[in-house]
Amino acid sequence: MILYPAIDLKDGQCVRLLHGDMEKATVFNNSPADQAQRFVKDGFSWLHVVDLNGAIEGKSVNTAAVEQILESISIPVQLGGGIRTLEGVEAWIEAGVSRVILGTVAVHDPELVKKAARLWPEQIAVAVDVRDGKVAVDGWTGLSDLSAIDLSRRFEDAGVAALIITDISRDGALTGVNVEGVGELADAVSIPVIASGGVAAVADIERLKARKGVEIAGAILGRSLYAGTIKPAEALIAAAA
Repeated sequence: MILYPAIDLKDGQCVRLLHGDMEKATVFNNSPADQAQRFVKDGFSWLHVVDLNGAIEGKSVNTAAVEQILESISIPVQLGGGIRTLEGVEAWIEAGVSRVILGTVAVHDPELVKKAARLWPEQIAVAVDVRDGKVAVDGWTGLSDLSAIDLSRRFEDAGVAALIITDISRDGALTGVNVEGVGELADAVSIPVIASGGVAAVADIERLKARKGVEIAGAILGRSLYAGTIKPAEALIAAAA
C-alpha cells in the first residue's frame, strides 16, 4: 500500500480543513515547499497536493505554491483542485506533476476525463468525494445525484490510474477511516482505489490492509501526520507489511 502525505493549499499556505469547511482551516506551515521536504525526509515516496481555492473557483489558484513544491522535491506528486480542462491537465503534467486528479469535471464531463486518460496514460486519477451517499462537487460545496460506485463505473477500462475516495464526514476529524465504504468501492470496480478521510492512527492502515476483498492501493494521510497521531516510520512499516 502506498501512503500519500497530504498538503492542502489555501491562500498559499499549508492547511487542514475540518469536513472540507474553508472557514475551519488550521495553518500548519506557511511554506508548502518546506512541508513537502519534511515529508520526503520522513521517507514517503509520493505526495498528495490539493489546491483548495482552485477547487472552489474552478481554476488553479495556488500555482506558485505548487510550483515551489515541484521544484523542491524529487518524489512524484499528484495534484487536484480546480483542474477542469485538457489544457489545465497538460500544463500541470508539463510542469512536472506525475498524476492529475480530476473531480468535479468527472461528474460534469466524463468524456473529458476519458480523453485525458488516453492522452496521458496512468497519469489521471478521479476524485470520488462522498457526502451523505452522493458525490460532492465544486470544492465540496455542491452535491451531485451520483453515488460513488455510479461515478467510478463511468471510468472502467478508460485507463484511469486510480480512484481517490474521500468520506467528507470524516475528513480532518481523526475519527477513523471508513473501511467498509472504501472496500465496497474497491470490490465494485477494477480501478485501484486510494482511501482518504479520517485516517487517524496506524490501526486504520492495518484495517485497510486486513479487509477481505480487493486490495486497497493506497491511503492519504492528512491531519493525523500534522497532529502527530500517526508517526511516519510506523505508518510506512504498517503499509509495507
